[in-house]
Amino acid sequence: MSDIDFADEEIVEIQQLPLDSWHVARGGRMVDFAGYRMPVQYDGIMAEHLWTREHAGLFDVSHMGQLVFTGEGAAKALEAVIPGDVTGLGDGRMRYSLLLGEDGGILDDLMLTKRGDELYMVVNGATKYDDIGYLLDHLPDEVTMNLLDEQALLALQGPEAVTALARLIPGVAALTFMTAAAFDWQGHALWTSRSGYTGEDGFEISLPAQAAEAFADALLEQKEVKPVGLGARDSLRLEAGLPLYGHDLDPETTPVAADLGFALSKRRREAADFAGAARILAERTDGPATKRVGILVDGKQPVREGATVVDADNAPVGKVTSGGFAPTVGAPVAMAYVPSAMAAPGTPVRLFQRGRIHTGTVAAMPFVSHRYVRAGV
Repeated sequence: MSDIDFADEEIVEIQQLPLDSWHVARGGRMVDFAGYRMPVQYDGIMAEHLWTREHAGLFDVSHMGQLVFTGEGAAKALEAVIPGDVTGLGDGRMRYSLLLGEDGGILDDLMLTKRGDELYMVVNGATKYDDIGYLLDHLPDEVTMNLLDEQALLALQGPEAVTALARLIPGVAALTFMTAAAFDWQGHALWTSRSGYTGEDGFEISLPAQAAEAFADALLEQKEVKPVGLGARDSLRLEAGLPLYGHDLDPETTPVAADLGFALSKRRREAADFAGAARILAERTDGPATKRVGILVDGKQPVREGATVVDADNAPVGKVTSGGFAPTVGAPVAMAYVPSAMAAPGTPVRLFQRGRIHTGTVAAMPFVSHRYVRAGV
């Protein structure tokens, strides 16, 4: 179902998550991913995908990098490499943003939250050490960066997530999408945000690694909750039209080409003071050469990452970066980069995979509507 290769051959030393034995005891089939041993599935990708869409799935995402920035001028310093409005971020507010190279290419995508006098950032697991190195090179000495390697990170996603979590953390239902707050559970501090990577309502909970097993057990005691692995996490995010770094995003891709223009705040665009601003703002005006789009694939055969978008003469014009069967849609879908002239929804496309031509149509994303709980709605 998923197009992701969960074996990472470039990483020699595989690390274990704090919940490694917990996953094995519950039937998790473990694979190597982003330098960690992680569960790809328990009961099956399809079942776990549909359970999350209908109830609440528990994901272990402790491989992600959790960073904290402190020091005078930390927010302003981060704006040199992030195109979002960091200095204007309110306490307990979150922002999706991008770590940009000096040429405007995407080095990683991330979530940034203001919590008191510090900034909390979550970056991708496979890139976190590269991110740390890049940030150390570009941040002034007055800014301190700490990796929270003693913290686990769990995600509870699905329409019944709030019901289950509120039994353990009273008051959590008051959070709305992209807000966060600290809660206490049995003497442990839980930094909890209403956010996630599935398109569903849900939460991400940062907590001490030594408390993760007891808290995960408490969640599984709730009838709405089942453990879910990497396979369904990938199919859920694909249906939700959410890009995955290293597949749909990379250092050769700009925010405009990736259709992530919303991550460029108005103030920062006007100031043009972020990494790669000249290139990125020119693409906003003139249009990028290629653009990330969704594709509804005809038939039942999924088109996977690595397939080629071809023209009428079968010459390559683009590439598929993610693809698979979408259980909620009931059909195969994909993400691809195509020439901007082909990016309008409804445009027919031809896809070459393993010696065969497949057909499809450019489609608006997300493929499945997001169900975030926003303030005032």
